[in-house]
Amino acid sequence: MDWGTELWDQYDIIEKHTQSGLELVEKYVKFVKERTEIEQSYAKQLRNLSKKYNQKRSSKDEPDCRLSSYQSFLDILNEMNDYAGQRELIAENMIMNICIDLTKYLQELKQERKTYLLEAKKAQQCLESTYKQLDSSKKRFEREWREAERAAQYAEKTDQDINATKADVEKAKQQAHMRARVAEECKNDYASHLQKYNKEQSQFYFNDMPVIFNKLQNLDERRIQKLAQGYILFSDTEKHVMPIISKCLEGITKAGTNVNEKNDTMVVIEQNKSGFERPGDVEFEDYSQGINRASSDSSLGTPKGHMDILGKNKSKNLWLFKRSKPTVMEDFGHLPPEQRRKRLQQKLEEISKELQKEADQSEALGKMKDVYEKNPQMGDPASLATQISQTSQNIERLRGELNKYETWLSEAGVRGDALRYRAHSFNNNGAHEVLSPDAAHSDESTPDPSQAIYAEFDDDFEDEERAAPIGKCTAMYNFPGASEGTISMEEGEVLAVVEEDKGDGWTRVRRHNGDEGYIPTSYVTITLNK
Repeated sequence: MDWGTELWDQYDIIEKHTQSGLELVEKYVKFVKERTEIEQSYAKQLRNLSKKYNQKRSSKDEPDCRLSSYQSFLDILNEMNDYAGQRELIAENMIMNICIDLTKYLQELKQERKTYLLEAKKAQQCLESTYKQLDSSKKRFEREWREAERAAQYAEKTDQDINATKADVEKAKQQAHMRARVAEECKNDYASHLQKYNKEQSQFYFNDMPVIFNKLQNLDERRIQKLAQGYILFSDTEKHVMPIISKCLEGITKAGTNVNEKNDTMVVIEQNKSGFERPGDVEFEDYSQGINRASSDSSLGTPKGHMDILGKNKSKNLWLFKRSKPTVMEDFGHLPPEQRRKRLQQKLEEISKELQKEADQSEALGKMKDVYEKNPQMGDPASLATQISQTSQNIERLRGELNKYETWLSEAGVRGDALRYRAHSFNNNGAHEVLSPDAAHSDESTPDPSQAIYAEFDDDFEDEERAAPIGKCTAMYNFPGASEGTISMEEGEVLAVVEEDKGDGWTRVRRHNGDEGYIPTSYVTITLNK
């Protein structure tokens, strides 16, 4: 069944129905837009809530960060932030896949419907124009036929009139004959227009309008189908992110199960244990002994030295009841013994890491200087003197600080040798020898000229898995790559970057054939992947 057959005479109904259908699409798009605004507002509120309670604090400023209950709460906030991201994704996908798509499709349907209605209007106007011509020819035929009848009656009357002359009779007959001929022409014209109108009317009702109505039917059915897809997308968009939302909720559940009250108790003890002994009993001071108090050793008075003992106890009590914030001292002497040892150890680890970094920098500068000396076209060795000098000063300064804190830690009850080994153990390639106060830095940081530049890089390439490229570079100059560990390149050649410049002026690259090596950073233009 189709509109062209069943609704051939319901043009107004079809026009109204198709318009109503397009309005429904507009209404649904508006509904989805408001839904996305709700999602975006909800996501924004969730993000603000997570941000409000997720204050960025380091472990130094916030001791509770080590507690499992505190960390679980941070995990919950992070999961809520991820959950908010999924709500934003729902809104974004609804905008893209439903609102924008349906709006664009709606505009196409409106234009198509307008075209069909214009075709129907044009066909209607053509039929009306033909009908007007028919009606005009019909009225003319009617008028001329009546004139012909009157002319015939007048001729007959004149012919019967005995007073009429022969000329009058002849003239009346000619007039009647002419009117009859004109009436006959009008009759033929009317018949022709009638035939034309009937043909066009048949074409209009049996061909033109049914075709247009069927096109409108097809348009309406496509609109309904597209709208139905929009309804399904409304659900599928949220279903698509449900697995990730479930993971967020599972993460919140996991955060709850990760809370360990016993572990939190141990953390509180470890962080706050002072190391003091409990104070002893306060001695009885017998003021009733009077002047005999100083000379009597067997009386109830306080034994000699009691003031020192009391003073010591009072100082210990201060750690329990003291409210004012103590003055911060460089050797952390303002802290209880146990806490002082921990802070000193922490400070030593920080200095050791910084010292290791400076030692690596010094070694890199030494290698760069050696490369410049062997390849003057790459750079002036003298230009590195300031950096090498500054690095050496930094190393000496850090060594001094390291010795100072080791001394304080030794005084706090930890052996200096054990501490020195621990502080130097951050380097896994013998850096503790470089950091040793007895070793000469120049012997450790300056490479032997007889050794090949970057010889150890070949071992790294064999032992490590090939790293994924992090970008690409284009050579601005030719580079021979004569030294071991380097790779040659020609101007304009494009290479993959697998390791950035670490401050030594060299970048690790790879060719398409798999060859890897180092090139001068200043010789290429680098573009890293985003």
